[in-house]
Amino acid sequence: MSRAEATKGRILAAATAEFSAYGIAGARVDRIAASAEANKNLIYVYFSSKDKLFDAVFDANVVRVMDEVPFTAEDLPGYAGRLFDFYLAHPELLRLATWHRLERGGDSANGIAAVEDSYRHKLDSIASVQRDGAVDPSLSPSVLLTLVLAISAAWGSASPSVVPSYPGRDSGEGACRAAIVDAVARLMAPAGSAAGQAGQRPGVEPPRFSSPDLPVR
Repeated sequence: MSRAEATKGRILAAATAEFSAYGIAGARVDRIAASAEANKNLIYVYFSSKDKLFDAVFDANVVRVMDEVPFTAEDLPGYAGRLFDFYLAHPELLRLATWHRLERGGDSANGIAAVEDSYRHKLDSIASVQRDGAVDPSLSPSVLLTLVLAISAAWGSASPSVVPSYPGRDSGEGACRAAIVDAVARLMAPAGSAAGQAGQRPGVEPPRFSSPDLPVR
């Protein structure tokens, strides 16, 4: 790795932390440069502006989710569980997506070719397993994928919908993950199947669940 590439890498890492915490308007190039141990002018040399630096950070991190979280249309519950694990390990990604929606006012995938291609592949795969009868076809592939993504992020650090857990109930990350997997299993179960009628995948014990308090990292 060249010195320039190493510097750009440090800038992107520092900018990821800065933008996830403060958004575009609140981020400060001075803080990014100090955290990256880089000359402030290099940020403008490499990225032209703060807005374009945010674009580079957002693109890199959103594509990272596509690359690092394996997708299998036949196992959407497993995919949702893996997404939950990834978001828990990398809470900055959901915060970046939230800032993007707030300050850019658009779909988080809009204009990112790699993400659009990934979504297209996922939708085609879901449609295929629906035709084969493995997944309930009553929901369109786009609606089903949207719900899977939303459920997997329900207890992310940027989610506004988390409610506190109550004493005497199962809580914590394990119960949260189990509830996500079970909820997605109910969505994909073919109508009339034992799993669909019971609201769970065969062999999966439904968790006793109350919304857990997950740490905001």
